[in-house]
Formats: sequence, C-alpha cells, structure tokens
Amino acid sequence: MKSPKGASKLTLLTKEDIMTSKDLSIFNSLRPFSIGFDDMFDQFESMLGNGSLNMQSNYPPYNIRKTGSDKYSIEVALAGFNKKDVEVEFEDNLLTVRTKQINKSQEKNEDGEIIHKGISQRQFARSFTIADDVKVGGAELKDGLLTIACERIVPDYKKKKLIEIK
Repeated sequence: MKSPKGASKLTLLTKEDIMTSKDLSIFNSLRPFSIGFDDMFDQFESMLGNGSLNMQSNYPPYNIRKTGSDKYSIEVALAGFNKKDVEVEFEDNLLTVRTKQINKSQEKNEDGEIIHKGISQRQFARSFTIADDVKVGGAELKDGLLTIACERIVPDYKKKKLIEIK
C-alpha cells in the first residue's frame, strides 16, 4: 500500500530492535581485537556520551604540548590569577585545575578599594584524564600561564623484549 503524497513513513521498533549508542560505538567494534582495554573504552564512551563530547566550558583555555619523547606539558591560561587563587589536584587518574573559594570581602587590598570590577576572576574547574603510566611532575604559574609537567614512565613489563622459543 502506498502512502499519500507528502505523508511521512513511521517505523516502530520493538524493545528487541532498539539499538543504543553503546551498540553502535566504535570502541565496541575494537573490543574483539584487544585485551585489557575495557576500562579505557568505557571511559571514552562515558566521555563521548551519545556520539559527541559533553558540553564543557571553554574556560580557561589550555594547550597540551609534547615536549619530548615521553614528556608532556599542560598549559592553562590563567591571566589575573596568582598561585594562591588556584589549586591543582591529582586523584585516581584525574588531574583537576580549579579556583579556590574566592572571598568577596577581599575586594579592598593594599592598592585600594575596587570601585569597578571589569577583570573577571570567575570560578572554574578543568579536568584532564591521565594515563596510568604518566606521572604528574609539578606545576608552575608564571606570567599568567600555569604549566603542569607530565612524564610517561614506561614500566619494564611494557618495554620491548624478545620471547624465547622453547
């Protein structure tokens, strides 16, 4: 039977026919070819949600730089902040840069009282997922740029070795 001109065709799916984004995930297509990466695939799927990155603020802007064969640095632009205003926390493979609680009563300092506040020091939290074999070395705030040093430490069991055939 033909549908009338301009009518939309409606397809109904039963419970068994419904496909989730997890069923369609590229990571699921990689699972048969890998061993021990389930946690990593699950983490990427949770980050990607239903096919696109969750909406995150673009503030503060950052760069991730490869500075050597196994060395990286994360650069976060923090103009107007000093090291007393910001904290860097690393826990359970999650590196988080965030503002400390800003006390509104500190509007008056040694330079005088602020009459108009046009330079924002808004609250933020920016997180980065760090691999198990990457060590966070330290952080430095200089000229409005927070630089966090990271180094990939390759354990002996991951290094290339020749397997003896018996």
